[in-house]
Amino acid sequence: MVQQADLDRAFAALADSNRRDVLQRLGDGPLPISALASAAGMTVTGMAKHIHVLEVAGLVTTEKIGRTRQCRLGGERLDGAMTWISYYQRLWERRLDGLDAFFTLQKGTDR
Repeated sequence: MVQQADLDRAFAALADSNRRDVLQRLGDGPLPISALASAAGMTVTGMAKHIHVLEVAGLVTTEKIGRTRQCRLGGERLDGAMTWISYYQRLWERRLDGLDAFFTLQKGTDR
């Protein structure tokens, strides 16, 4: 089963649109924090705080190269979050299928 703390970190990291945008940008390849900050229209310090949240969740890694800090997608994928989401997706699908069957039966008896 997925560890709750891991899920909490992943969902907390993904809860912010700026952090989701960072992940999307890093999907094209590594970028320095300054480039990410510039693209988001925020300070480097502000972006560094977002990067830290993503690092704690394992979604991003950083490496100091010269005077810049390079960011790339981390090794932690969203498998745990996807497992959790898939479980509840299947649960709701079963419930909705049951509800659909109930209403189909109701229609048949109302004639």
